Amino acid sequence: MKGNTTYRFGVLGSGSWATALVKILSENLEQVNWYIRNAESLHHVEEFGHNPKYLQSATFPKNKLNLFNDLEHFIKTSDIIIAAIPAAFLHGALKTINPQHFIGKSVISAIKGIVPEFHAIPARYFHKTFQIPYEQLGIVCGPCHAEEIALERLSYLTVGSENATLSKHMASALRCRYVEVSENDDLFGAELSAILKNVYAIASGMYAGLGYGDNFQAVLVSNALQEMKRFIDVVHPIHRDVNSSAYMGDLLVTAYSKFSRNRTFGFMLGQGYTLQSAKLELTMIAEGYYAARSLMEINQKFQVEMPILSAVYSVLYQGSNCQRKMKELTSKLS
Repeated sequence: MKGNTTYRFGVLGSGSWATALVKILSENLEQVNWYIRNAESLHHVEEFGHNPKYLQSATFPKNKLNLFNDLEHFIKTSDIIIAAIPAAFLHGALKTINPQHFIGKSVISAIKGIVPEFHAIPARYFHKTFQIPYEQLGIVCGPCHAEEIALERLSYLTVGSENATLSKHMASALRCRYVEVSENDDLFGAELSAILKNVYAIASGMYAGLGYGDNFQAVLVSNALQEMKRFIDVVHPIHRDVNSSAYMGDLLVTAYSKFSRNRTFGFMLGQGYTLQSAKLELTMIAEGYYAARSLMEINQKFQVEMPILSAVYSVLYQGSNCQRKMKELTSKLS
């Protein structure tokens, strides 16, 4: 790979994280392809240089954006595609696309959830559904919130891929004056941890809503990190340091930050909102809601001890009382 100008980067999606990624890429690249499904939003970006629905304060140099409303055309004219739409909608958005359109393409997942129709992490979904080799797949993860990218606050990203060249190329495209980027080769572990931390953030929010304090939150999050390690070490047993930013850092920011939609979702449930009212009030997708169900399905095979995941699942899908279930969970933590 000779340099970023040789490759055409494209961002698939128009939510807050997709918008943040376009902002970062436009710092470094002369051209960025951007697929925006909603025609009204696309025209607004085209005319005014900012997304009318997400991160409205983030502005873009319009001359650098190639905007697409045709998904097939977007894929054909992009070499490295960064997928940044909620996992719950991924298959619905792509199911009519011929796998041949992905031949020779690299796909970087910026999705922090599980594709529910297949109980699959995005990397496995792209590999199985579109026959994309794993060496042409990657992930970009935190610790990072889109809102702080919009504010240009110093942030850190991690790019993970089994293909070191792809990782370096992606990291180079993302590294800018307010974003540092590290690389690792743990595609599966990094993707699973990015999914798990959303479930743990729901638990953190539930406890906050119930009035538990900072002392307990520290215990919860340290136990969540141990639970995360147990699971990803069984599912994908390679050497990794879960104390690094890609794992623990991402968990911490998602569990504690005011920008965390998963924590906010859990907080509302802890405050006594019904599941339906919390989903309506949030307005955005809490990936941990869908992930909890899929992770429980996956863990039927591996049988890893996961009391926090099980407790959150019980509240979300089995109608358990939030206060009682969280109180019960406290006795299983140490």
